This record gives sequence, structure tokens and C-alpha cells, in this order.
Amino acid sequence: MGCYDCCIRCLGAVPYTSLLATLLCYTGVALFCGGGHEALTHTRTFIELYFARDVQDFIVLADFIKYFQYVIYGLASFFFLYGLLLLAEGFYTTSAVKQTFGEFRSTKFGRCLSLTFIILTYVLAVIWLIVFGFTAIPVLFFINMESSCHKVNILSETTLFNQQARVCMDARMYGFLPWNAVPGIVCGNTLANICKTPEFYVTYDLYICAFAGAGITLLALFIYVVATTYNYAVLRFLGRKGIRC
Repeated sequence: MGCYDCCIRCLGAVPYTSLLATLLCYTGVALFCGGGHEALTHTRTFIELYFARDVQDFIVLADFIKYFQYVIYGLASFFFLYGLLLLAEGFYTTSAVKQTFGEFRSTKFGRCLSLTFIILTYVLAVIWLIVFGFTAIPVLFFINMESSCHKVNILSETTLFNQQARVCMDARMYGFLPWNAVPGIVCGNTLANICKTPEFYVTYDLYICAFAGAGITLLALFIYVVATTYNYAVLRFLGRKGIRC
């Protein structure tokens, strides 16, 4: 067997789908954890400066931000290790399915392990779908805030009356502050001035980054589920046929 044939056989054993999912997973987690961590830090400053006067009004939000930032550290470590495990499992199942190695066998334990990864990854994908949904809340808040600021600017230029003062943004509606927070809401030209600050655009961009990262990670988990399910189905079929892999 020549070098070319050996290279072809080795390349045939690479789980390209699992490899793609791993790269997407690492990219998505990096965006989510990095962007989310910094976005939470800026959110505390943003809410404190413009939407809350009393420290007690945003103490719950401050505690949530502090503890969730620790959760982000744990998520980054967990997905790094879990991605490696899924990639290794992809190499195992691909090699077994394609019968690349002569005495490499697909055992019952190996098939059981593959099934365990399928279940864990599916559960993780469902949980991450919920995380993805919650990540959209701050993005929606900043989109609506930017739209309100644009409306204020238009009204201030085209009307004689102070109609722009009726355009407001309430942080309490999005769960950032309790309903008894003061002021909790900004209106008119004050709102427009907030939208011109660097703090607004930086926080906005960071949340978009975290939202995109959560979406990429969710896509990677679904790809993992599809790849592992297919490989497990083939392994089980070969086991029933009595074929040694």
C-alpha cells in the first residue's frame, strides 16, 4: 500500500461533521462567554447611570451579574472538555463505521457510550435553546431603545410641540429593575442623549456578539446530535448483522 492510499484511508477516518461541530462550538462559546461577560459588566454601569438612582433598586441585578459571570467561566471550561469528548467519540464511531482499522471493534460498551452522548447532547441542546431565548431579551431591549431614540430625533426636528417627550424607554418592562425602581424610565431628549453615548453602543454590540455566539453554539449542538445519531444507528446495524468493525 502506497503513501497516497494510506493518506486517503486516514482522511476517510476523520469525522468531518464532528470536527465542524467542534469548531462551531468553540467559536460560539468564545463569543458567548467573552461578549456576555463584558456585556454584563457594562450593563451594570449602564443601568446604574441612567435608570436607577438608589443602589437598592439594582442590587438584585448586580448580584445576578456577579454570579452569572462565574457561571460563564464554568461554561467555557465545560464546553471545552465536552467538545473534545464529542470529537473523540466522532473519531471512534467514524473509524468503526468505515472499518478503517482491522481489529478495531464496535463493542456493546462503545455503542452504549455513543447513546449516552446522544442523550446528553440532546438535553444540552434543549437547555441551550432556552439560554438562546433569554439572550435575545437584552438585544431586543437595545433594538427598541435605538428605535425610540431615532423616533425622538425625528419628532424633535419635524414638530413644534414637545411630542418627543412622550417617547420613553422603561427598563423595568424587560426585568432589569423591579417595578418600584426610580426612575426606571427615560423619555424624550434624555433618551436620545443616552443613545449617543459610547456606553450604549458598546453594550449593544457586546450583547449582539453574545447572542450570535449562543446561536452558533446551538447550531453546533444540533450538528453533534445529527452526527452521533447517524453513527450510532450504523454501528447498531452492523452489530445486528454480526459484522466486526
